[in-house]
Amino acid sequence: MARPKPWEVDDELWAVIEPLLPKVERRAQHPGRKRHPDRLVFQGILFVLHTGVAWEHLPRELGFG
Repeated sequence: MARPKPWEVDDELWAVIEPLLPKVERRAQHPGRKRHPDRLVFQGILFVLHTGVAWEHLPRELGFG
């Protein structure tokens, strides 16, 4: 069994974290750019904290870059 990467958030942990995040409604007028999914953003933050990489070098597998 492969070990999960330290920045990957499993469903159990996400069930605890998600209710703590504010719900942001998209504006009808001037909606702007669509938000990245909260779970991917959180994993990106954990990746940066774990590896020390610069934000602009986040890998595409996390939905950024």
